[in-house]
Amino acid sequence: MKETTSETKNMKIVVLGGTGLIGSKVVNLLRARGHEVVAASPSQGINSITGEGLTEALTGAHVVVDVTNSPSFEDKAVLEFFETSTRNVLAAEAKTGVGHHVALSVVGSERLPASGYLRAKVAQEKLIKASPIPYTIVRATQFFEFVGRIADEATSGQTVRLPSALVQPILSDDLAAALAKIVVAKPLNGTVELAGPDALPFDEVVRQYLVAQHDPRTIVTDEQALYFGTPLEKRSLVPGENALIGSARFADWLSRTTPQR
Repeated sequence: MKETTSETKNMKIVVLGGTGLIGSKVVNLLRARGHEVVAASPSQGINSITGEGLTEALTGAHVVVDVTNSPSFEDKAVLEFFETSTRNVLAAEAKTGVGHHVALSVVGSERLPASGYLRAKVAQEKLIKASPIPYTIVRATQFFEFVGRIADEATSGQTVRLPSALVQPILSDDLAAALAKIVVAKPLNGTVELAGPDALPFDEVVRQYLVAQHDPRTIVTDEQALYFGTPLEKRSLVPGENALIGSARFADWLSRTTPQR
């Protein structure tokens, strides 16, 4: 991604979910560039669901970055989380004069309505688009670091059932770096997609991960297997041709991060 030339120095930026995997990386990158960054989370007394500390945190902020995630993936709970949180944040932004709302979403959300989680992300995006706050929605593919959880979700006994639909996972560091650039650029009032460099069959990605981890579970290719409750088409989870592409390859990351024998 090209460096932005429109960056304002010493911006105040609030990162909601700023203590999580992606949020903490974004916070560190922005602080290193000289910005005043608030790492907002319930543990820091800033809660987008209850509204606690939200207006105070956003006062004087130029940009708000929302990388929060629901503690529950159950259909009703996840929808309530994203709708309540987003409404509260947008209202606080309107009150405090925030000039740019950046939200992290998921590539392919609108193509997979059988997934309660992805329906909730689409609902979140709709609220952002309907708000008067200038915005940029960043849709990312799955993180490398999440592949283990995907394997666990798809496991029965010692068998992992997954389809061969394509995925294009991205390293969390690459995602955070792209986000940090988007945050200090002008609002797009639109959506940008982020992905890793390689589109790979889902079953093969998880197979490579398990082999690298010396995990004895067996991968069975099953085109009817569900991904967090939804069936996948061949290209359900891959971005369009204008996506921003990270540099880290999945195989290289595996070789760096897995136990050696």
